[in-house]
Amino acid sequence: MKENTQDPNANDLAKMYEQSFSGFSSFKPGQAIETEVVSISKDSVFLQLNGKSEGIIDRDELADEGGNLSVKVGDRIKAFFLKAEGGELRFTTRISGKEAGARMLVQAFREKMPVEGLVEKETKGGYEVKIGDFRAFCPYSMMGERRSEDTAEYVGKRLPFKIQEFGNNGRSIVVSNRAIHEEARQERLEALKKDLHEGMVVKGTIASIQSYGAFVDLGGLQALLPVSEISRTRVEDIHAVLEMGQEIEAEILQLDWERERISLSMKSLIADPWDSAMERYPLGSKRTGKVVRLADFGAFVSLEPGIDGLVHDSELNKASGTGPRGALSLKLGQELSVEILGVDQDRRRVSLKPATTAEEDETTAKYMGDQDDSDTYNPFATLLKKK
Repeated sequence: MKENTQDPNANDLAKMYEQSFSGFSSFKPGQAIETEVVSISKDSVFLQLNGKSEGIIDRDELADEGGNLSVKVGDRIKAFFLKAEGGELRFTTRISGKEAGARMLVQAFREKMPVEGLVEKETKGGYEVKIGDFRAFCPYSMMGERRSEDTAEYVGKRLPFKIQEFGNNGRSIVVSNRAIHEEARQERLEALKKDLHEGMVVKGTIASIQSYGAFVDLGGLQALLPVSEISRTRVEDIHAVLEMGQEIEAEILQLDWERERISLSMKSLIADPWDSAMERYPLGSKRTGKVVRLADFGAFVSLEPGIDGLVHDSELNKASGTGPRGALSLKLGQELSVEILGVDQDRRRVSLKPATTAEEDETTAKYMGDQDDSDTYNPFATLLKKK
């Protein structure tokens, strides 16, 4: 622009005008930026650039079929420079439609820009995808976040892809939809690395259930909740306590980012009943529990969730007078009155023996008052015979 020597104000305006467009040449087609959404209009989404410049993305590109935007003012967004047009810097999140010419597709291939394509039909080994006026091939192994049994579910859909191969002037194009999912997953993973730490309490959703535990979705990354970490009590059937889609709260026990493994615990959020077991179960006190496990050496009786005590077989034999293997007279789920013989809080063990209830003691006293000394009565044998 020719300098105006007569009007200094005109010179200043000219310089400002030139500076306002100086940023145009700093962007190259396909160049990626990550920036903030500064405003939204009826037709456009505006992005913050250096200085006072703003980039523009067509609003429709960031809206779903119902017109709902996936971004709001203040959100950060990744976009690619398309071109300078009509005094505006145009950006996109993916190449599609009329922009998908040979030149832009080559640029998309080089810069790893996403492209949008219509999955027209299945073909041998994969899908035929239309991108602008070009046709590409997407193998089955590169479609979707994971391999689907219903291969036809993608036909007729518009999906984002990354160009893996571009040859013969566009006559040989191979694309991948899975690469898009993998990139998004890596971005979520990097965000989680900044937010998560061991000992942190998180919320997640049950994504799958196995016999050994459940996998929990933490927003893009799955963590394992072992069956032993679900409850203070023994979990016999994991399906009885967890279900698909259930939201849970758990503590992060271990983070291994190298192998992308996270271990969770719901149990750690439940107060440990052993912390005050000695105070709550004094020696000689009586309790009523339920038989939860039978072993060769005795029976385990649940006193409360998280605390099981052992009635040794020798104690059962004494009580029943039946000889060896007194535990055989018990059944799972049977209620049993027991007396506390000892509590080892450090080793988490409670020793028990069969005991009579207050009602049975009263009955025994009455019975003994009606009998002479030669008569015998064994309340323990009566107790163990109850089913």
